Amino acid sequence: MSSSSELIVDEEKIKKAIQSGLPLTITTYTLPKEIEIYIEQVIETFLRHMNQMKLKDYIVYCVQELVVNAKKANTKRVFFKERGLDINNDEDYKKGMLTFKEETIGNINYYLQLQKEKGLYIKVILQLKRNVIQLEIRNNVIANKVEQLRIHDKMARSRQFNSLEDALTQVLDDSEGAGLGLVILVLMLKKMGLDDNAFTINTNNKFTSAKILIPLDTAMVENMSALSEQIVDSINSLPQFPENIMLVQKLINDPTSDMPMIARQISMDPALTADLLKMVNSAQYMLSKKVDNISEAVKMIGIKGIKNLLYSYGTQKVLGDDTQEKKKLWAHSYRTAFYAYNLVKNFKNDSNLLDDVYVGGILHDMGKIIFSSVHPDLLNNIKGFCTEKNLPASTFENLSAGMNHAELGALIAEKWNFPDRLVAAIRFHHDPETAPEEFKDLIDTVYLANMLCEYENGNITFEQLEPGPLANFKLRSKKQVDALIERLAAGFQKESV
Repeated sequence: MSSSSELIVDEEKIKKAIQSGLPLTITTYTLPKEIEIYIEQVIETFLRHMNQMKLKDYIVYCVQELVVNAKKANTKRVFFKERGLDINNDEDYKKGMLTFKEETIGNINYYLQLQKEKGLYIKVILQLKRNVIQLEIRNNVIANKVEQLRIHDKMARSRQFNSLEDALTQVLDDSEGAGLGLVILVLMLKKMGLDDNAFTINTNNKFTSAKILIPLDTAMVENMSALSEQIVDSINSLPQFPENIMLVQKLINDPTSDMPMIARQISMDPALTADLLKMVNSAQYMLSKKVDNISEAVKMIGIKGIKNLLYSYGTQKVLGDDTQEKKKLWAHSYRTAFYAYNLVKNFKNDSNLLDDVYVGGILHDMGKIIFSSVHPDLLNNIKGFCTEKNLPASTFENLSAGMNHAELGALIAEKWNFPDRLVAAIRFHHDPETAPEEFKDLIDTVYLANMLCEYENGNITFEQLEPGPLANFKLRSKKQVDALIERLAAGFQKESV
């Protein structure tokens, strides 16, 4: 949000962001009062839906302090430019700061308008990532060495204080944004039980980012984990993989088996045969002629390809697509898989990664599908567990709506003996930053493909895409991403037809 005409809190959008792990972003150039009020309302709604209202005052103060600091940093850039001073030159910096505060306060609207004309923004990013609330305040200026040293010095000194009284006995320089307010912020984080690693300020060649990581209330995390594990323990109420798929898997794992034996077993299931031929003849294999022989298809797709096909095919057989909600989820999953495959094909050229990203894309949201697939008896069992353990009703409601779906899907994938790489693709598809390094390319791809679908649907903006996966695919601008989505969407439409 960036204009006063749009300052209505969209509660449904916030709920979806929490349940799906999507980031919420508020953008402003001048930070008028109505935007400050709106930011507070969004934070309040976000916390209320997670039963974390006790954090509100702390979080609102921290965000307000960091937003004001970002605004001052932006003002400083246009002020120095107006005065013909180089903000990165030590002498010019000292000279400019002598009058910065006095001159800008007296004519603040002029400088705020300059900031807007120069496109200097402030972004508030709020996201729930694997049971951690992530707050980020980002502005598109690069902190110079003097600013970085002053900020880190204030943070280091702040961590030595045990109370505000201790801090007030020190002489604090209020000429910069990192003065008493930053000290209070660090003390508030201490009161919340957070350690030094919870708050960081970093800069790169594009923007400066202040980030706070707040783990969810321990009791809430334990409730979510207990309920997720109960669901997985109860998953026996769902049918296991069909017997014919289990037989194919057994043959694949038998060193005495050969390709003709595997092909014969697959051919005994007409639906599986049709899916295999459809997969081999799809655009991803780019064949010069159509393949209609199952033995030839098995040779072409290989053992790994067959294994991955069985994971996706078997999961869909178990979970079904008999409701509109499930059909919608599977449609999104297939689109994600297509995008993931083509990202690798066009940017990585890694044949070993192609099959994994495709099946990872198909299965990444399987945790969301579970609740729409379970038998009513199982739902009653889960509700009974909540009552027995005295879990809040919101725990079940949030989980059934999609919150924690990545972890739930990963737990079920582990129970079904999926390989580690696919479990990781499911577990970390919203959080590539903390994913295991050995699966980085796979998870970055599934994450980016999924988020490109969300971006295409208008659920997120370009700025909400994680910079790491974008850099992994050498995507540096919104223009590049828009052009890429146009090509991917056209390719998907062509294949669907």
